[in-house]
Amino acid sequence: MIEPGLKALILQELDLQDADIDIDETTTADMVPGWDSLSHARIIAAIEESNGIRFSMMEVLRVKNVGELQALILKHRAK
Repeated sequence: MIEPGLKALILQELDLQDADIDIDETTTADMVPGWDSLSHARIIAAIEESNGIRFSMMEVLRVKNVGELQALILKHRAK
């Protein structure tokens, strides 16, 4: 399950309302209106800032969906 905070952050960075789209573990960027490379960078930066973590470029490039992004966040929080 995706944390509500992650979903809210993604929607906020994309300027979307909760009713506009359902974001779950299998959601990919191409499934979400406005989620392009620039907004992806903003989402990653917002996640890092709000969680006090830093991702490597390779980690970011390997993430294929929101579920993998959630797992990456949890991995960094555990450090």
